[in-house]
Amino acid sequence: MSQSTSRTIALNQLGYTPEAAKVAVFRGEGREFRVVEEESGTVVFSGRTDSPKQDLPSGASVHSGDFSAVTAPGRYRLESEDGGVSAVFSVSGKPYHDLQQGLLKAFYFYRCGVELTEAYAGPWAHKACHTAEGIVHGQPELRLDSCGGWHDAGDYGKYSGPGAKAVADLLLAYELYPSAFAAPIPIPESGQGMPDVLLECKVELDWLFKMQEASTGGVYHKLTTLSFPGLDVMPEDDMAELYFSPVSATATGNVAAVMALAARIYRAFDQAYADKCLEAAVQAWGWLESHPEAGGFTNPPEISTGEYGDGEVRDERYWAAAELLRTTGEEKYHRAFLELATLPFPKYELGWGDMGGYGTIAYLLRGEATADKETYGTLKAGLLTEADKLLRQSAEDGYGISLLEEDYIWGSNMVVMNRAMLLLAAEHFSGEEHYAVCALDHLHYLLGRNVLDISYVTGFGDRPVMHPHHRPSVGDGVDLPVPGLVAGGPDRGLHDDYVAQHLQGRPAAACFADHEDSYSTNEVTIYWNSPAVFVTARFNR
Repeated sequence: MSQSTSRTIALNQLGYTPEAAKVAVFRGEGREFRVVEEESGTVVFSGRTDSPKQDLPSGASVHSGDFSAVTAPGRYRLESEDGGVSAVFSVSGKPYHDLQQGLLKAFYFYRCGVELTEAYAGPWAHKACHTAEGIVHGQPELRLDSCGGWHDAGDYGKYSGPGAKAVADLLLAYELYPSAFAAPIPIPESGQGMPDVLLECKVELDWLFKMQEASTGGVYHKLTTLSFPGLDVMPEDDMAELYFSPVSATATGNVAAVMALAARIYRAFDQAYADKCLEAAVQAWGWLESHPEAGGFTNPPEISTGEYGDGEVRDERYWAAAELLRTTGEEKYHRAFLELATLPFPKYELGWGDMGGYGTIAYLLRGEATADKETYGTLKAGLLTEADKLLRQSAEDGYGISLLEEDYIWGSNMVVMNRAMLLLAAEHFSGEEHYAVCALDHLHYLLGRNVLDISYVTGFGDRPVMHPHHRPSVGDGVDLPVPGLVAGGPDRGLHDDYVAQHLQGRPAAACFADHEDSYSTNEVTIYWNSPAVFVTARFNR
């Protein structure tokens, strides 16, 4: 790129299908633009952008250019009359296939307790880690098998609630879009009689079984060391003792729900495994019934790892009741669900803290025929109302997504993908494709159509995140980070020292630093990857 050109044109750096709407966002002065075939230099389309407008979240004056008329497969770039250029992108039949495979393969890289071999992990291979028994907090004489599952994030903690969200996203993606999961990732278990996405989810489900207290059915909130290891410590070198934090209603409700969901999905492949999942779900529900006043979770004083505190636990109970009802058909779960549905908590959120959206989706997926008609109608109307609000917000945003300025929080890319998931749920229940078009705009944002012209997925796009807050990527001596990881995204709160020092005064959507020290903007987690898998799967059907 010559000194006279600048990257002032943002678009999806991976590309588009031939039939898709194609809109780039421009920050320069030039209104005239052209689409150039990369190899030949041939101009294949010329256009003019719409009128500039001030976009509050990004702090930029932006205008949009539509090049949907470009449908021939190939590799292209955009150029504007004032010297601005875009990333090189493709038009192809399956532009997001490799992305979905990479987002899924990331869960293999998150595995704990096993060696990641060069055959499957390439240069990011490492030895088995965290194989020791864990100490039950408050019962130092009690040690339990703690091996397996996925590391939660850039650290090596393992958390029941966030793990349940991640598995739920993947299982729902498979349930709604099974054809998107036909190809092997591959992983070591590939070819064992079920799709790879289900084989990978079993890794986490098998660990969640270990988090359930055998005598009560309650679920330990998390399994971590007392404090985080250094940022360059590889997983096999993290030798501090592991602790099971106390049982919580949050963890127990989430595990009851995801195990009931899993029982339904795995039934077609492994009846015995499905039965085991359902038994765990029923036992967890029993704990919830016998602890009706149990509240959220707070870290014990000596534990400083991620708390995932949650003061509202009715949403987890709501989700659990919905999933157990859908899996078993038993009326007691229906009664519990209907009672919970009348209570005032969020019913359309899909975050690790507010899980009510999963309960609503589960109830609607069960179908109207066996539902309470009034409740079904209210929940469906509420979901579509929420989706319509996201449509309106996206139409007003300079980059076509539903985030308002105040939505650029710690983990804003999870908000982006969760909202895309909700839009796709609205498409599913309404049959209206415009919800999916808006969801795809959210994926475009993740992959480069943003004010920073960055792909927030490591290894994908021509300007991907390169320095995530992720201990294996920092400590392994490999120049490139582990691929397929979704970074947290802009956080206007500037919650770590690095961004507090370097990003003061930036607009909300620009409060991001591709630096390993910025844990509040550039950390990675399983439950930021999982909704991205769901969304990508919709467009890989």
